[in-house]
Amino acid sequence: MVAMLASNHYDYLKSIQAQQIELSTLDMATSGINIDEIYIYKNSAADPQFMPLHRIASGFCKVVAEHYPILVGRPLVNDEGKGVINVDPTNLCLPDIADINVEHPAEDYMESSSDGKVMFFNLHKFYKHSGVDELPHATYTKDHSAAIVRIIRFRNSDYAALYISFSHMLFDAIGATAFFNNWAECTRNLDNPSYQLQTPPVNDRKVVSDYFASVEPTEPPHIQHLRDQSAVPIMKAPGSIAPLLLSIPERPLFKEQHLIHFSKEKFEQIRQDVDPEKTTNLALATLLTKVLLQADIQAFNSMPQWSYVMIPYECRQRTKIPPAYSGNLSFTAIAFMDSQMVLNSSYKEVAQAIKEHCSKVSSEYAKNTIDVIENEAGVFFQASLSMCNSADTSYVGLTNLRHMSLYTIDFGYGGPAILSCNYFLREGMMRIYNNQQDGGIDLFLNLKNDMFKHVQSSKELLKYAQVIF
Repeated sequence: MVAMLASNHYDYLKSIQAQQIELSTLDMATSGINIDEIYIYKNSAADPQFMPLHRIASGFCKVVAEHYPILVGRPLVNDEGKGVINVDPTNLCLPDIADINVEHPAEDYMESSSDGKVMFFNLHKFYKHSGVDELPHATYTKDHSAAIVRIIRFRNSDYAALYISFSHMLFDAIGATAFFNNWAECTRNLDNPSYQLQTPPVNDRKVVSDYFASVEPTEPPHIQHLRDQSAVPIMKAPGSIAPLLLSIPERPLFKEQHLIHFSKEKFEQIRQDVDPEKTTNLALATLLTKVLLQADIQAFNSMPQWSYVMIPYECRQRTKIPPAYSGNLSFTAIAFMDSQMVLNSSYKEVAQAIKEHCSKVSSEYAKNTIDVIENEAGVFFQASLSMCNSADTSYVGLTNLRHMSLYTIDFGYGGPAILSCNYFLREGMMRIYNNQQDGGIDLFLNLKNDMFKHVQSSKELLKYAQVIF
């Protein structure tokens, strides 16, 4: 028996029941931030029905109806003062799913490595020359769609791009990656009426509060440091943190984005040169910390007092929380170092200093993070003020997506050939993606152009990396 696709993909959403999904503190702490991904697919089989909109949209709506109704709800503070996503079947926040047709081949927006073997998508070129000024962003404040999907079709090209945007409050990187793969799996099996998702998500945020209820918090050193850096007394949170967090305005995207590529061999060489006993991720953070500090000194003609390194880590493997949990379960480890020490110390010494701060991750530290957000909102906001590149501070915010299952997002036409992303928040933030073309990594970096010119001329960086744009 073959299932019949709904004539209108929104018909799948008719089965959704009224419900309120409670948001955790960690979910609400990401209010105003989006996950905006761009995946480039290649039509290697020359399929005339490559990535059809109705099928992709049907898979999206079906998996949302059956497993992710949170994507069509709206955030509010309930009568108990808790932040929830309210799913009202009579007033769903419908996804916005559409094609975009571009009158140029995708290759017009591509860059290549120096040997011509690796291709990259240049978002700046795309916005400048495609006729698309900016891809839309999911938002709740203007009652726009909470999820936006675009399939970008290029003229006379084997490539199509999938763009997806939704609120970070719904998922962290692991939860989002699981959603992408579940959406693709559902799409591949639309014609099978008996098919069931292989690994359904765990959406109940209560598993987080239940787990941490019995954990005694331990304060990491960076919390007191942030208190000390505040120019005014730290603001205490109100009785309920939900109204404050959910009222955070949407933050503008940082559009001075750059891409740096490290081949597999050069990436490993960084580790060998920094400290063979450290991880490649820590070695890369060390290289970037020294390079960014030197660029900061050149850009501002002064020595910053502090050098910060922020590395998010997720807590599923460190707790009894189910691996399929879909919500936010990522915490930040922050290394704060005297900039003079960073400048004068060896790579090995700086790597050890970062490790001492950022490797001490535990449930006890995670519980303290939750408590601080709930009870000392000022510390939470002070972190946002301190983490930047300025005359006073140097900053590396490193989000590692290397081990996410992104190349397996297969809607029935193969996985993506190239990974990219839209503009994202905050100066100094970085994202690392695995590049399956050569086994290396792509580093997307938010940095002001006037400062990046010092980065891209760094002999220390160019020893290992190629600047793409």
